[in-house]
Amino acid sequence: MSLQNDIMEAIKTAMRAKDTVTLESLRAVKSAILLAQTETGAKQEISEEDEVKLLQRLVKQRKDSAKIYIEQGRQDLADPELEQAAVIEKFLPAQLTEEEVEAVVKKIIADNNFSGMADMGKVMGIASKELAGSADGKTISTVVKKSLA
Repeated sequence: MSLQNDIMEAIKTAMRAKDTVTLESLRAVKSAILLAQTETGAKQEISEEDEVKLLQRLVKQRKDSAKIYIEQGRQDLADPELEQAAVIEKFLPAQLTEEEVEAVVKKIIADNNFSGMADMGKVMGIASKELAGSADGKTISTVVKKSLA
């Protein structure tokens, strides 16, 4: 499992550098991986797709927390969350830009003759599978809405 090995090496490097933000972020990732591996009925190794989903979930949690902190005027709490999200994002595959996502969505719409908002669920299903790991659900949803409107 390459992600787990990469995380362990990065933890060692962060410990040597005494980088507490990176260390805290990586320990959270390691913990999430171990929890996923030991879930009831889960096989010992988790797939690369599941690893990406796990990392995306951790990034989303941190960004959502930061957003709430900012809304409450607590920038001092938001900054560490955003820093941790940035550390975790380094282990994710490169994310597509909104324009690249839009191109994929328009191709899906054209190939399947989808036309209105009634087809949004169908487009989202196909787009989510096709763009898994390379774009977050919120971006995909925004582009699909814009393309179908």
